[in-house]
Amino acid sequence: MQKQRAPRNRTLTVNDDEKLSLRQHLFTPEQPVTVAQATDRTIWGDLMQVLEFLPREFADLIIIDPPYNLTKDFAGNKFTQLSESHYLDYLQSWFPKVVGCLKPGGSLYLCGDWKCTSALQTVMQEHLTVLNRITWQREKGRGAKTNWKNSMEDIWFGVKDANQYTFNVDAVKVKRKVLAPYRHEGKPKDWQETEEGKFRLTHPSNFWDDITVPYWSMPENTDHPTQKPEKLIAKLILASSNEGDIVFDPFLGSGTTSVVARKLNRHFCGVEMNEDYCLLAEKRLQLAQTDPSIQGYVDGVFWERNTLK
Repeated sequence: MQKQRAPRNRTLTVNDDEKLSLRQHLFTPEQPVTVAQATDRTIWGDLMQVLEFLPREFADLIIIDPPYNLTKDFAGNKFTQLSESHYLDYLQSWFPKVVGCLKPGGSLYLCGDWKCTSALQTVMQEHLTVLNRITWQREKGRGAKTNWKNSMEDIWFGVKDANQYTFNVDAVKVKRKVLAPYRHEGKPKDWQETEEGKFRLTHPSNFWDDITVPYWSMPENTDHPTQKPEKLIAKLILASSNEGDIVFDPFLGSGTTSVVARKLNRHFCGVEMNEDYCLLAEKRLQLAQTDPSIQGYVDGVFWERNTLK
């Protein structure tokens, strides 16, 4: 049954006529492909099969948002919660091959929640040098009567070579309101006074509380159950890649990584096994060509949540 949506609901959908044209842009490799053939493509297929055909060391940055160790239905593709040891086996079945797609000076980010974060750390430390764990506030979600509400998720940050990797710190500074402005000789010290108020550009930490999870009134929202915000992915891409680099996402979902890569003048490659999500990704990629905006990222600066007028 078709969902009935409120008139103001901006959730992105794909109609039957659009499916016919968007499907032509999908790519399913049946033999080894070159870097050029994989670049700027949405690959429709099972990751374990696709990995056999992808070139080695082609990606400057890899962002992975795999199924967390939870029972979840992804539009008919159901992931069933595993024991911790079996979930680690699941990660080991594909993670080393994905790392093989990373350039020697590349970076990799691996997403998860508190239940699976120990398994993520284990697999990361076995195959990469772990540099940090980012924790971001996921303000959306239900409360709990007998436990603390789960409102955080993790992103593990690792590299192949700790002496050679990209990190553009100035590209990911956060614009924060100054609550107690300090002046030196009558002039603002480390802050600026603008028409919007008093603000300071701060270095990014590994705790992010400025992220808004997509919801029905945001144009980036889709029906994917675990869609990551464009702003979150933008931080990773800006920090750990340069314009013209290739960003690879082996669990593309509805396309956020590829879309943000395009908006930020990077190349992309994404793998997704669900055709409907692939089509959503392609529609979002088309829209990104005329609308490169990213919610919460304006004029090259990340703003705190709810501070933009």
